Amino acid sequence: MSSKIALVTGASRGLGKDMAVSLAKKGIDVIITYHTNKEEAEKVASQIVKGGQKAAVLPLDMSKLSLLDEFVTKVSAVLQSTWNTDKFDFLINNAGVGATIPIAQATEEAFDHLLHIHFKGVYFLTQKCLPILNDQGGIVNISSGTTRFCVPGYSIYSSMKAAVEVFTKYLAKELGQKGIRANIVAPGATETDFNNAAIRSNPQMKAFITSQTPLGRVGQADDIGSVVAFLCTEDARWINGQRIEVSGGINL
Repeated sequence: MSSKIALVTGASRGLGKDMAVSLAKKGIDVIITYHTNKEEAEKVASQIVKGGQKAAVLPLDMSKLSLLDEFVTKVSAVLQSTWNTDKFDFLINNAGVGATIPIAQATEEAFDHLLHIHFKGVYFLTQKCLPILNDQGGIVNISSGTTRFCVPGYSIYSSMKAAVEVFTKYLAKELGQKGIRANIVAPGATETDFNNAAIRSNPQMKAFITSQTPLGRVGQADDIGSVVAFLCTEDARWINGQRIEVSGGINL
């Protein structure tokens, strides 16, 4: 039986990288997208291939919605050239950027930038992928713990993530007849280079987050990817329309 195929956006580093590697460990082939760092993306693909799965690498800028059609055409082409098929099975909308912007200092430009990457881009990339997404497949959208609890400066980012959470429920409702499941994974504070390595480069913040988390540490990238990969397995076949927070129980 041929492997299933997942498309993971923003998988050259951080959480996306671990999602791609975790999916491969479950026997799923992966199409990796990157924004600027092709070399790092190819390293991730090489790691996956060494582990026995197939991988492909494509560029994607989620802030440029006019390029989404062209991107989906490239996905179709790589599906044919690498897998000799015209569809894939799992879409993981992970690509994103961080920004800490107090409401009083928010600009329309910053708002629109985050809107395009975190909501509008996710909405329309998903829409455009539907014709090449297999029935019985799945969509995993990445949200944030900050839709449940508030972190000052995250009002724009978290509002977009909250919109994606509602969108995910609608995907589950409208695509269920095709056997396609849609779920949210919402990471808590995780130590990566996201948002200029906000946690890693700030010992005080890291100590505070640790103190607020029952399990007594901040999250690591490999805490998240395994949950995303699980949602793309037969074991998760009855999980649909759910928000799964992966945060160590922070701010209970």
